[in-house]
Amino acid sequence: MRRHTYILFCAALVLTGLVGTSVAQNVLTKAGLDEEKEARICELENSAFGADERIVYKLYYNLNFIWIAAGEVEFRVQDVGDQYKLSALGTTYGSYEWFFKVRDYYESYIDKETLLPVLTIREIEEGNYTLYERVEYDQETGLGIGYRGKSKEEAMERPGEFSMEYCLHDVLSAIYFMRNLNLEAATPNSTYPVTVFMDRKEYPLDVRYLGKEEGKKIRGLGKFDVYELAPEVVAGDVFSEDSEMRVWASTTNSCVPLQIESPISVGTIKAVLIEHQGLIHGLNN
Repeated sequence: MRRHTYILFCAALVLTGLVGTSVAQNVLTKAGLDEEKEARICELENSAFGADERIVYKLYYNLNFIWIAAGEVEFRVQDVGDQYKLSALGTTYGSYEWFFKVRDYYESYIDKETLLPVLTIREIEEGNYTLYERVEYDQETGLGIGYRGKSKEEAMERPGEFSMEYCLHDVLSAIYFMRNLNLEAATPNSTYPVTVFMDRKEYPLDVRYLGKEEGKKIRGLGKFDVYELAPEVVAGDVFSEDSEMRVWASTTNSCVPLQIESPISVGTIKAVLIEHQGLIHGLNN
């Protein structure tokens, strides 16, 4: 059951853009890349988000046609010199905690010029399960140092070096990186590959851009013109091979995910935007 609740939190991370998104041909051409599965963009100028941005998602779990409001995830951006500090805090509601309690915190420091991660920190508390993880990236040399344990003290006593793929993202950096792609010029069914490092593994994933939809109704927000995306998922205990995740993102230059939905092995999960502050382009079409 811990996996299912953990996925509720990850839905707002993965679905908000984490495992890629589509990319316009003109962006690939500008970057000097051709439209191949292996092609990837490793640097983008940020024009989608700014310091003091805050967005919050409500997470729902559906079982037997009943939607249960299980918790929230809050994302923040802070300016720390030549880097942005990105953070995400996922918590279950008190009414849900009799069933399972979650307090998950993610933190990522990304380079302002490349939007690639320099440092990632995860602090996980899910029921009786705890985890502290710290990952330091050297994108130029392709080497990293990871620390992992049940507590911060235990983790910091266990440093481990690893080699990494060029242009490696963490969960949070991938979300904000993808928001800067020019989806307006993308063609339906185009894909973009991105490799995400998590739990000591690299996950090469694609997301398909399905197209633009007009007047999509978003619960509690109204109707919006949106980009529809289909992120690839990692099949396992939670997601099956044929699971199809969907993301509906605003068509403004902020490209904020408004609603996220996916079937899992038992039921369905959904994340819906409920609060936003400091968006430099807003949500209105």
